[in-house]
Amino acid sequence: MGLRDVAREAYREALPALAASVVGGLVAGVVLGEMQAELQAVPGLLVFVPALLATRGNVYGSFGARVSTGLHQGLVEPRVRAGDARLRRAATAALLNGVCASVFAAALAVVVLRALDSPVASAGVMLAIALLAGVLSGIALTAVVVVVVFAGYRRGHNPDALVGPIVTTTGDVFGVLFLLLSVRAVLAAVGLLGGGA
Repeated sequence: MGLRDVAREAYREALPALAASVVGGLVAGVVLGEMQAELQAVPGLLVFVPALLATRGNVYGSFGARVSTGLHQGLVEPRVRAGDARLRRAATAALLNGVCASVFAAALAVVVLRALDSPVASAGVMLAIALLAGVLSGIALTAVVVVVVFAGYRRGHNPDALVGPIVTTTGDVFGVLFLLLSVRAVLAAVGLLGGGA
């Protein structure tokens, strides 16, 4: 296979995923743009957004790479089975890492913003938002990574070429979407608690 054939094959596999990544990034930007009220209601939330999105890509990109390596080595079959302990452990570890990274990022944002004497919501509100957003986006990303990697592998695509763009796209979209839902849920809960006090 010549250089031109290798380049053509690489573009054939990567371009659809990269196109989806661009569209997903725009969707995430639109959702973030619609969060004006939430960003004003929770001071410091905007500082947390890049950290949340970065941890989605790092944690679940690593998970996707593990699944891809397992497929190449024949350690993982390209289908979800209840008895596949290796896949279950990897998914659980990714979910726990993602949630812990989200909570740590929120705590660090609170500490840094307070040290800079910048406005920031209470630690309880920030941590609750981070925890809920981390769990929801983690469950969604785990499912998407497994489905996309397995489906691509079964169709003859290199899962390594799919993992990066897919995780980036879904991490941005689900990260921002579930952040919005989490902010609204936490603010509603704080309002209920405050109203009942």
